This record gives sequence, structure tokens and C-alpha cells, in this order.
Amino acid sequence: MKIGIGLPNTIPGVRRQEVLEWARRAEAAGFSTLGTIDRIVHPNWEPLVALSAAAAVTERIGLTTAILILPSRPSAAVVAKEAATVHTLSEGRLVLGVAVGGRPDDFEATGAPFGDRGQRFEQMLDEVKRLWAGEERGFAGGVGPDVSGDPPPIVVGGQVEAAFRRAAKYGDGWIHGTAPPESFPPAVEKLEAAWRAEGREGEPRKLSLSYFSLDNEPQAATRGSIGDYYSFAPDYAEQSVAGTPKGEDEVRERVRGFEEVGCDELIMFPASPDPDQVDKLASVVL
Repeated sequence: MKIGIGLPNTIPGVRRQEVLEWARRAEAAGFSTLGTIDRIVHPNWEPLVALSAAAAVTERIGLTTAILILPSRPSAAVVAKEAATVHTLSEGRLVLGVAVGGRPDDFEATGAPFGDRGQRFEQMLDEVKRLWAGEERGFAGGVGPDVSGDPPPIVVGGQVEAAFRRAAKYGDGWIHGTAPPESFPPAVEKLEAAWRAEGREGEPRKLSLSYFSLDNEPQAATRGSIGDYYSFAPDYAEQSVAGTPKGEDEVRERVRGFEEVGCDELIMFPASPDPDQVDKLASVVL
């Protein structure tokens, strides 16, 4: 199982030097990818912009939006161009993870409709793929850099039945949220059934996320970042704080759990922006 690490792009107050040093250390340590999480109404860094900064200071490590709330963006063409730019800038290292999102305020902030986001999500995925394949628009031709020979892989997040169908129809795989390993196998069964129903060959990519804290005061760090991120839903925030692996033994157990259930790649997101967390995690799981 590959192990990636999330950038601290959702942690309030994160600084430029922390993000760039984080990216450099993650590549040097041997993590498979750098991940980003998305929200609009939150003081986080925009995912693709953050990954473009990481791309500029690295050469080999993957770059994954895990996930980007696609239908909160008013334009599929703009997202297609932004993603193609990051993919080209990084010489083919981007994986575009996308999901429908669930917070109305994120959509209100961008002027995108919330009620039909599932339908728009599929329309936008289809359009992004067509644009990456070279579909022409207007006098100048295509939209963004030419990635038709090597487009970014797409992975779709979500637990509802439609998410698995969309992953099979439009994507290269599926990404599990921050739930524990025991929820992974039943979801994979649904993914593989949808993959077969769509007539897809080969195997879908199967990814997952997890939080972690190897901070000196992990409870405080987790509450101040992960708890803050989910503060709109207090019960879920408490559940997320409590469920975050804290300390070396719990982190090892979380990684072992996902490895045992057949996860292809686990991306671990931090509770603090301290770049020392990269080195600490590497010493425990790599």
C-alpha cells in the first residue's frame, strides 16, 4: 500500500514557508503523494493553487485533490483548465479527486446551485473529460494546456450508491473518506459491482484518507484544527477528533488496518502545520 501525506492547507494560519517546507520534506521522505482537502467557506488554501505551489518545489511526488468539491465551482471549463495547468506544471503528477460536497454555504459563496449538485457533478465530469481529450471551444481551439495524451486520473469520493456509479462511469477509481478501515470493504464491494456493471476493464484505484497527530499535545492539536474544520457539525467534530489516531501506536494501527483491507493508497492528513510532522510520520509508517 502506498502512503501519501496531506498538505496542511486546511489548518487556519498555516504559513507559506510551512507549506513549501512540508512539500519538500514529504518528497525527500518518500511519501507517494501530497493531498489537499477542499472547502470554500473556511480559511483553507484553495486545493489546486496549493498543489501548484507544491509542484514548483518538488520533482517526483504525486499531487492529489482529496477531494475538490467540483459542483461548487460555477464552471467545468475553468476547473479543467486549472487542473490541466497543474498537471502540466508538475509534468504529469496530478490526480484529480472530486466529490459533490454537502454544505450549502460553500455553494452560496460561489453562486453555484446546491439542489441539483449531483446532476451538475456528472455533467461537469463529462465536460472536463471532453475538454482534456481536446474538444475545441471557440476561435483559439482547446481549453488550457494539451493533456490529451496523458490526462490526470480522476477519482470520485462519496459513500452513496451514485458515487460508485460515477466513479465507474467517469473515473479511474474511488476515494474513501476519513472513516475507519472496517467501513472500507463493503464500500469496495459496491465500487467493484459498479465497475463491472459499467463494463470497465482492469481494477479501479481504491484510496482512503485518514487524519493523524504525532504532536506533543495531540488532543489539543486535533481539536484546534480538525475539530475547527468540522465545527459546523459539533457531534461529527467530536467524533472526528476522537477518531484521529494519536501517537505512534495508533498511527501504525490505522495504517495496518487499511493495508489489511486492500487499500491501494492511504493519504494521511495532519492536525498541525509543523513540518516536523512529516519526518515523524515517515519514521513511523515508511
